[in-house]
Amino acid sequence: MRNRPVVQLGEHEKAFARRLVRHEDRSLLVLDKPPGLACEVRGRRNVRTLNRLLWAFARSNGKRPHLAHRLDAETSGVILAAQTRPAAAALQKAFETRRMRKVYLALVTGAGPEKARGRIDAPIRRARHKSGEVAQVCEPSDEGARPAVTHWRVLACRAGSALVELRPETGRMHQIRVHLGSIGLTIAGEKRHGTGAPAPRLMLHAAAIAGPHPEGGRFAHRAPVPADFADMARLMGLAAGLEDAY
Repeated sequence: MRNRPVVQLGEHEKAFARRLVRHEDRSLLVLDKPPGLACEVRGRRNVRTLNRLLWAFARSNGKRPHLAHRLDAETSGVILAAQTRPAAAALQKAFETRRMRKVYLALVTGAGPEKARGRIDAPIRRARHKSGEVAQVCEPSDEGARPAVTHWRVLACRAGSALVELRPETGRMHQIRVHLGSIGLTIAGEKRHGTGAPAPRLMLHAAAIAGPHPEGGRFAHRAPVPADFADMARLMGLAAGLEDAY
């Protein structure tokens, strides 16, 4: 997939980008995005973003991979890029038809539900807020409402906090964050959709993704929890739950 103008990266940036690679083939590039790295920043050039770093994988004909989906800047974990236009179309179709399987981990606080697992089926719409665009759980009949479904289970809990595994069926903006809020839970480090427990950043990690490979068959890839997430889990007394994750 061709882009103009071509972005020239320095050797340091190229090396940084290559360290993020979990898997690479003719159709897929699987990356482990660190927390704090935005996928894109609109209207600003020469800012380090994951999308810009994909120029590290540009070929001699000027074609380079493109992100197949997005993660919030503070969210860490596995993310896919398509190497070709046919691969991009195949991945987009897989997301649209809900054939992608994603697993997230979140460190949360709050009273929450009494049961250990459940399914949240609550439409979401976008809304404007003084802090920017936000997502809201809404009624199906509300303007802008879009279906959203998230499956969750508690991996560990202690004194009003928990490590939760989440498997969203849909990919709405901030879906996991607002769905958790709808059942009385807030992700540690949350500042936009409520106020979470103090944390170095939003404690949400994209742990795994699986789906149909553009060339046939299926793929499955994981990203280990980063050090800051593991450290926070230990501080909250929830580290044992990481052994049971996905």
